[in-house]
Amino acid sequence: MTRYFDPLPAIEEHRDVFGCKWEDRLWLNVPGPFYGADTDNCWTGRLSAPDHVLYGGAHLSEYVYRQPRSAAETARLAGAADADPFRGYGYDGDDRWTTGTVREWWRDRARVTTYLADRREEWEEWEGQGVAAAVRRFEAYLAEGLATDLRIYLYWLEERRSPTVLDKLPEL
Repeated sequence: MTRYFDPLPAIEEHRDVFGCKWEDRLWLNVPGPFYGADTDNCWTGRLSAPDHVLYGGAHLSEYVYRQPRSAAETARLAGAADADPFRGYGYDGDDRWTTGTVREWWRDRARVTTYLADRREEWEEWEGQGVAAAVRRFEAYLAEGLATDLRIYLYWLEERRSPTVLDKLPEL
């Protein structure tokens, strides 16, 4: 079983680059501590964190499609947040997500997959930043892998510790 990586200690010196605008977060964000909210639309997030950030919504804002799993990945995501002049990234998702809202997001994931599929041609035009390839990785992650990560995250939300191999993970 994959252990939960708590990224918050890794951003201690970078907390000021996050604006924590939970009420403005984009619905495409995968549940976890980090999210994109009212970001600018200069599309710089992927330059710092290509394995974590995509663009979407009405204004092509930045959102987190994969939560970081190491200190290095967390630093890259903090770099994306630092490049956003609106301070539209947040790190307080652990205080905002509940087991109920994570499960609700998971139940509504077809909305995300439909959104991505309906814009496939647009993503192909973004090949300069590897957006089309990242969208395909996000689609694959939604199909396989994210469910386990969300179950581990649910455990984290409930227990505030990483599960061990002996712990039973909550159901989605």
